[in-house]
Amino acid sequence: MKVILTEKVPTLGNVGEIVNISAGYARNFVIPNKLGVIADAGNAKALANQKKALAKKVAEQKSEAEATKKKIDGLSLEFVKKAGANGKLFGAITTLDLSAELKNKGIEIERRLITVNNAMKNLGNFTAKVKLFQGVEAEFKIKISMDPAQAEELKAKQAAAEKRKEEKAAAAALA
Repeated sequence: MKVILTEKVPTLGNVGEIVNISAGYARNFVIPNKLGVIADAGNAKALANQKKALAKKVAEQKSEAEATKKKIDGLSLEFVKKAGANGKLFGAITTLDLSAELKNKGIEIERRLITVNNAMKNLGNFTAKVKLFQGVEAEFKIKISMDPAQAEELKAKQAAAEKRKEEKAAAAALA
């Protein structure tokens, strides 16, 4: 019996393929589980129409992905966070933060589509990739800098520590 597969079946084939299987297997498993339909002229025509609609939908999605790629490529996001003296952040920048910042810039991207090679737990520059569609990836830069008020406070503390160190050294030299 010839059957048109409506879903991918690992042992038989992919969606849209016409396969020849035993009548019992078709009636008892493939057709009741909606994995395929009997191959006749009406079903073949319906399948052809579905393929055309699917191809059109895929083309639209790809063009949308290309347009979004143009917006994202070369984009630079800047985050100002609190960090310790060694440059380690109190917390981390996650894909959720990146997604929210992109949304603020008018680009809506799901966080699961964003990948970053290194964990963003330190101050510095990073690069992130967004997989928009099969074969369409965008890349943007991320800069994480220290909160200016905290940076001034940290410099003041370091200067005071240096001054105390110099005073101790001078006192030790006099003694």
